Amino acid sequence: MFDAAQALHRVGVVVDAPQHSGLWGPLDYLCDRPLVAGDLVRVPLGKRVVTGVVWRGSEEAVGDEAQAFDASQLKAVTEVLDGLPPLSAAWRQLVQFAASYYQRSLGEMALMVLPPELRQLDAVQWARRIKRRDKTLGGDARSTDEGAALDAEPPRLPELTEQQSQALAQIAAMADSQQGCDKPFLLWGSTGSGKTEVYLRQAQRAMDAGQQVLMMVPEINLTPQLEARVAERFAGRRIVSLHSGLTPAQRLRNWLMAQGGHADVVLGTRLSVFTPLPRLGLIVVDEEHDPSYKQQDGARYSARDLAVYRARLEKVPVILGSATPSLESWYNALPVSEGGVGRYVRLDMPARVGDGAMPQVKVVDLSRAPRGAHGQEPPPLARELLQAITQRVERGEQSLVLLNRRGYAPVLHCSDCGWKSGCPHCSAWRVFHKVDRTLRCHHCGLSERVPRACPDCGNTDISSVGRGTERLEEQLAEALPGARVGRIDADVTKHKGALEAQLASVHAGEVDVLVGTQMVAKGHDFRRITLVAAVNPDAALFASDFRAAERQFALLLQAAGRAGRDAGVAAGSEMWVQTHHPVHPLYDALRRYDYADFAAQQLKERAMAGLPPYASLAMLRAEGKTQEAAQAFLLEAAQAVQHLADATGLVSLYPPVPTPVQRVANVERAQLMIEASQRAALQRLLVAAQPIWLALAQKNRRNGLIRWAVDVDPLAI
Repeated sequence: MFDAAQALHRVGVVVDAPQHSGLWGPLDYLCDRPLVAGDLVRVPLGKRVVTGVVWRGSEEAVGDEAQAFDASQLKAVTEVLDGLPPLSAAWRQLVQFAASYYQRSLGEMALMVLPPELRQLDAVQWARRIKRRDKTLGGDARSTDEGAALDAEPPRLPELTEQQSQALAQIAAMADSQQGCDKPFLLWGSTGSGKTEVYLRQAQRAMDAGQQVLMMVPEINLTPQLEARVAERFAGRRIVSLHSGLTPAQRLRNWLMAQGGHADVVLGTRLSVFTPLPRLGLIVVDEEHDPSYKQQDGARYSARDLAVYRARLEKVPVILGSATPSLESWYNALPVSEGGVGRYVRLDMPARVGDGAMPQVKVVDLSRAPRGAHGQEPPPLARELLQAITQRVERGEQSLVLLNRRGYAPVLHCSDCGWKSGCPHCSAWRVFHKVDRTLRCHHCGLSERVPRACPDCGNTDISSVGRGTERLEEQLAEALPGARVGRIDADVTKHKGALEAQLASVHAGEVDVLVGTQMVAKGHDFRRITLVAAVNPDAALFASDFRAAERQFALLLQAAGRAGRDAGVAAGSEMWVQTHHPVHPLYDALRRYDYADFAAQQLKERAMAGLPPYASLAMLRAEGKTQEAAQAFLLEAAQAVQHLADATGLVSLYPPVPTPVQRVANVERAQLMIEASQRAALQRLLVAAQPIWLALAQKNRRNGLIRWAVDVDPLAI
């Protein structure tokens, strides 16, 4: 209890409350000392004490809030977490925008983006962490967080190509002009063109001006490689990483270094876009097209789009780099005269460093290839492709064989009764993994031993159908006796340090033929690989997902970029594609490495279909105990807001349908698409619909609804 003589201060605090609670804004608390917006506190919430962020300081009360209040009606702040500068107004505005745009509560968004350990510490534990950070900072201010040498010689910088120099000059000219950094830069450079060098030079420019740099990558497995290069270039600078692969203690330590302005460079995955940086001077989003930048559960935000918003908010340059930009970014960078909107500045870097040639694309027509004998599957590689790989092995060169499907086989099958290895909890097949003789569901995680006989009819002759990376590795080892065949996928790299060890063996030349999924197709600098082969890329050509072709083209072009990166062997490098549809426009554009033509075709199709970037989409998703319960909620939700859509004339609501994988872990899933010709109209409808849908959800929980969520700018429909 407060002393009656004490002056009491009323503050607004945001806390992480579930979506169905309806707590979308700050809650009022009392404190016996003044607090400012951005302070971290511990407050009571129900029977718990939770961490919160002061969103409305005691000096900010306005209107009715400035009037006298009844202290007995408000709970008291339990603790204040001192020793940290308040989270800045720019950070709070970024979080506020993200919560509003992606239709999440303010408290959920604000607390979600803070380090997990921070949310669990009380004031005493927090004081220890701050003391530990200050002790770390007690040494030489130039020391890196990883203990890099302090007196290292400045690195020898590579000579810039003409296109790199032009790109940097254009960035500098615009950053220094009155126009400032109003427009993001889309750095469109072929694989091997030296985009990373542009990032590093611009980062050096920012640090020379006393600013911090945020460099984002789409996946954790790309972070160590970039981290090593950044550490080598900026020896003596503090460089920290932020991604889910860190321990909670490491993540909090690095976040504190960044928030306090002590880290010069922050390398991170999508969540790092929310890192508080008081001296921010540059944001880099590498491989900006990658779908990993979009969060797929909880608050479904796009880190790339938030990076663009943050750069404009804090008036700093943002560089979006890719060899295959997303169609949204490409459209934003096209001038109005070419059918775009001219919101971005495009920087073109079409040539590889050293004038190395891109691999020659060879398309193998599988429709003319010999079939397997007696109903057996055909061999994984066409005869001419196998011969080409054999020649590379004999010359001491490396090859990469891409198959974007892990496991040994997608399904086991009984030829007598037709049984297949379906998952009992999901509407999906369990994948056969031969190494440990298990059937695993890649959706719910169920893993069981392979049965000795068919569970339905007792037939002992159960065969595998299809091919995954595990089986492809085995088949290539048989077809290429003497060749050293390796594999990199999520199964062999799940343990800490496994990926780094596998990559090191490839770089050291200890692997002749590397089998891998998409995780090795992008970002890696394999100097000895001269041949890349895509074994089965046709599945994406006719998929229901409207982005499937865009993603497949990006994957294949990125994979091709792994070959011939050493200028000495680039002239003879090759990209092989096995397909049953050799005349498909996607492969024609790939042969010519003509992304601009491919993008023009895709944009024309999108415009005709009314799909992004020519329309804005949101997906209302629901999960229920039955498919009927999920769809019933969606149908009622659509009917309840149909009058709002009709009033605008700009928004359409489509009937609910099951998701592509409609049952996961015994939970049925359905979705309803909302389409608008104007983004603002979609946002207005979603804001007005939220309280209506919250009330409907409460009622439908009794009828089997489990959860629901809005996905703004979904990646798939």
